[in-house]
Amino acid sequence: MLVAATLLVVGCAAGAGAAPPRLDLRAGDDAAVVAWLDQHLESLLAFYRDLHAHPELSLAEHRTAAAVAARLRASGFRVTEGVGGTGVVGVLERGAGPTLLVRGDMDALPVTEGTGLPYASRAQAPAPDGGSVGVMHACGHDVHTTVLVGVGAALAALGDRWAGTVVVIAQPAEEIGRGAAMMIADGLFERFPRPEAVLALHVEPELPAGRIGYTPGFNAANVDSVDVTIHGRGGHGAYPHETVDPIVAAAHFVTALQTLVSRRVRPIDPAVVTVGSIHGGSKHNVIPDEVTLQLTVRSYDDQVRATLLDGIRQMAAGTCDVFRCPAPPTVVVRDEYTPAAYNDPALTAAAAAMLRTALGDGMVVELPAGMGGEDFGRYARTLEVPGLMLRLGSVDPARFAASRAPDGPALPSLHSSGFAPLAAPTVRTGIRALGDLALALLAPP
Repeated sequence: MLVAATLLVVGCAAGAGAAPPRLDLRAGDDAAVVAWLDQHLESLLAFYRDLHAHPELSLAEHRTAAAVAARLRASGFRVTEGVGGTGVVGVLERGAGPTLLVRGDMDALPVTEGTGLPYASRAQAPAPDGGSVGVMHACGHDVHTTVLVGVGAALAALGDRWAGTVVVIAQPAEEIGRGAAMMIADGLFERFPRPEAVLALHVEPELPAGRIGYTPGFNAANVDSVDVTIHGRGGHGAYPHETVDPIVAAAHFVTALQTLVSRRVRPIDPAVVTVGSIHGGSKHNVIPDEVTLQLTVRSYDDQVRATLLDGIRQMAAGTCDVFRCPAPPTVVVRDEYTPAAYNDPALTAAAAAMLRTALGDGMVVELPAGMGGEDFGRYARTLEVPGLMLRLGSVDPARFAASRAPDGPALPSLHSSGFAPLAAPTVRTGIRALGDLALALLAPP
């Protein structure tokens, strides 16, 4: 039996001042999930290899969505396609009880695969320059999707062990930070049962396959993309006094930005401002008319986010004033904002304790927070309910051990052409962990 625990769901629909409803986190039947996996894992691995070999970019996940929908229907879910673009929603009801949402994301990246796997992607997509670019599941969304349909099928098969409603969603466009918002805008929480807790997982490239990682509290950052254009007055490089040089102004702006984190944000508040791209000019002796910069801006706290974005605008304007630019800077905060993802501490602690009992104490580890982006956080934030994203180990244990030796080979990171999860234990552990947790959250009275 797994450890029993109780968590509180905050932000309930009962209104301010009402006692929040309780979800009883009791023993999930791990042995039943394991037995189900023993029968069905090979079929799921075939599904995974097919997804990996046929990746699709954000907002173009048509084949993947159709495959997910077919699997969910075969498991007995009521399925709706085309939610928020290519999103898929499956609903399975087993009488009175809480409602739980489980999310997986489907999209791949414009990366040419270099893993050498027999099922490696050879897919191509149009590139912005008119050519083509390779497409690859370099962030593990093929694992996430496989785990999603596996958990759904397991819960359907074990329907006598839980009560309530399961909503599974296959989300598009996580890589561009738009998919969750698109599904919510398309009525996810009005057209379908409204969940009281939300779950997901993400592959972890620095954790051996078979292990689960967790992070209480903030698990991913607010992420903003900001475009800045500094306008100058171009001319000949031999006569700079007759110009307004936007390259020099941009150089001062980049340097000034470094003080945003060091002098405007409390030292204990995480914040990052990175200039990832800067473009201006075309020839040695020509001063251009403008310079463009692309920034990524990351934080946890919403007030810190506002401080950073306001500071960028102020510093851009101040720099242009100092350098006598002929026009104010153009500063555009793009609409690809991804809110910070927060793991509810009570849910996280209870889930970690339960999974340690199921998987073994050494197989469940606490991981530090990071500043990556994940739009999964938008669901719990919108609903004001507990959310939890687990980290799923994906590395061959022998390869992981070798990487830890002095001068050992580095492990491929997410978004790299060499990222290749060890499929069988990764998929198996993901389904087991989320399946156990779902059964525990939905345990009948």
